[in-house]
Formats: sequence, structure tokens, C-alpha cells
Amino acid sequence: MAFKKRIKIKNRWIGGENDPCFIIAEVGSNHNRNFKLAKKMIDTAKEAGADAVKFQTYSAEALYQKQKKPLKEIGDKEKPFDIIKKIELPRKWQKTLSEYAAKKGLFFLSTPFDKQAVDELNEFVPAFKWASPELIDKPLLEYAAKKRKPMIISTGFYGAKEVKNALKWIKKNKNSQVVLLQCTGLYPTELEEVNLKAMVEMKKLFNLPVGFSDHTQSAVVSAAAAAMGAKIIEKHFTLNKKMKGPDHAFASEPEELKKMVKNIRDVEKSLGIGIKKPAEREIEKEKLIRRGVVAIRKISKGDKISLIGITTKRTGKGAVLPTDMYKIIGKKTKRDIKVDQKIAPEDIL
Repeated sequence: MAFKKRIKIKNRWIGGENDPCFIIAEVGSNHNRNFKLAKKMIDTAKEAGADAVKFQTYSAEALYQKQKKPLKEIGDKEKPFDIIKKIELPRKWQKTLSEYAAKKGLFFLSTPFDKQAVDELNEFVPAFKWASPELIDKPLLEYAAKKRKPMIISTGFYGAKEVKNALKWIKKNKNSQVVLLQCTGLYPTELEEVNLKAMVEMKKLFNLPVGFSDHTQSAVVSAAAAAMGAKIIEKHFTLNKKMKGPDHAFASEPEELKKMVKNIRDVEKSLGIGIKKPAEREIEKEKLIRRGVVAIRKISKGDKISLIGITTKRTGKGAVLPTDMYKIIGKKTKRDIKVDQKIAPEDIL
């Protein structure tokens, strides 16, 4: 069984050459356990032009050891368990939020971090979005793969070896719908750490659709990813970077998210069809500025045309083309041709 080069999430095709980029607006934990705020963020994702809105479904008990000390290396002052406990998404919200997102015309996604979350979300999500640290969690990944839903896999923290292993586990469970996202597990990610070329390399290595999970504070990197072939883009967002919570500071505010989406769509419009040919409007303009043969000396009717008596200028249509200029040397003219007058094919005997 080979992985599909084009997958389908509900009625949306992803991965084909002409399929538009699937844009995921990532709420993450930025709902702050406030239901009204969570709904407002769904509204914001819709207004920005995203295709999907995504949350995260985890519990502190299933994610971290209670005794694990604060990760001072990344600036945390509290234990990971305590941080996560404060920002868990109440699971009873999931059904209502999924229905609200659907009402707004958005796909509802949420990343599962334990088997219970996989089972709960299986009812509400059309695909599983996988977090980078869980790429190496073979039991959990296989459990989700068995649901046979499309899987969108972030690949931060790890290299091609770990990605290959994850794909092997998914394939073993007869799931052929996978999109790999290039990702850097740093918040925020510096531009030098993005490595978009790795996304292109993964497509070559694994022969399946690829995308980009953007943790930068730039509105253009995702557009660059789209230009390089990303079929899914994911971006964290917030209503205000100054809000309390671990993920607000690096996330995009509404106008930044909207700008990013517009940049991606502008890039898509500019990519074209991959065939070198003039645009329709160019064809008409070219007729006005087309180069042609012009007399630089007076040529009387019946005179032979000489190379020293002609040149090329932007005459517009109707003149002998420069490509045919040497073919008319030595030919006679049917009429008098004044200096700086274009020479038409019908002027030649």
C-alpha cells in the first residue's frame, strides 16, 4: 500500500497541483478556558479566511509527570504539569465547538495527546492533526492511525529517520492518507531555524503531500512555503499577544492572521499553470509594442532594400518582423517608403 499523493478531508481535496492550500488557524490553548473566547476565536479564524480552526485536547495527567520540575531552560517557572492543568480544553466543549465551527463554514480540528482524546475526537474531527513531540509515540500514533482518518503530522524536533518510522507505523495500520508538515518546535521560531527546504526534501523522500506549521512571527514565511509546494499551512493565533497564557506572545493577532492568509492566496494566484506562454492581456499589449522593420533612408518604389537602409523599432503590429529582416534584403518595394516608416510584408515584391 502506497501513501496517497492527494488526500480528501470531507469534501476538500488536498495535495493536488491545483488544489488550494488548506489553512489551519491554530487556537491551541489560547482559549484560556473561556468558552466565549473560544467561540470568538472561531469567528476570528473565519474572518481571516482560514479553512479550519484547531484546538488541542490533552490532560495534564496524561501528558506530564506531576513531579517533573520546571523547564527553566525555556523560561518556565512552574512545573509543566501545573502549566498544562491551567490551560486544558474542557472536553465537554468539543461537540459544541465543532458544531459552531461547522455553522461558520470551518473544519473543526483538535490535536489528541492521549488515546481517550483520540476516541473522543474521532466523532468530531475529519482528520487527526498530530503534534511534533508525539511523532515518536508509536503506541499512540498507531492507535490513531487505526481510525483510518487523514493524518496531518508535524515533524518538529526530529529528522528523516523518525519521520520514516512514524510513516511505517501508520502504513502498518492500513492508513494511506498522510500530510507531513515541516515544523520547528521553537516558540517563536527564528527565520534561520525554519528550514523550508526540508519540506521539499520530505516530499521527495516520502512521495506524499507536504505542508508547513509556522511558528515564526512573520506573515511572509507561510506564503513562501505555499510557493514551494506547501498544501497545508498551520499558524497559531490569538486575539491579543498581551493576554495571559503560554502561547499568546508568539501567536499572530487577527490582522496578522488575515494578512498571512491573503499573502498565501496572492501567491497561489501568481503561481500560474506551469506552461511558459503569454497572459491573455499580454497578447493584446504585444501587438501595440511589437518590434518591426523601419526605413532609416528613403526607399523609392522599385528600389532594392539594403541592410544600411533599415533598422528595427517598436512599430506595433503590421511591420515585417525582425526575425524576417534578412529575408527582405535585396527585395524590391511596391511603393515609396519614407524615413522612419514601417515596412509591411505587403510592401515587398
